[in-house]
Amino acid sequence: MQTDPVCGMSVDENSAATARAHEGSTYYFCSAHCGAKPEKNGP
Repeated sequence: MQTDPVCGMSVDENSAATARAHEGSTYYFCSAHCGAKPEKNGP
């Protein structure tokens, strides 16, 4: 399990709504809404 960096929800890597790679790390998001936040606000 990973923690969604936007909302803090626990996310299973295998069923995450979206994932993004940034500077060698992969971040998993609970929803497309949370996954879009880093694009809007920068890394």
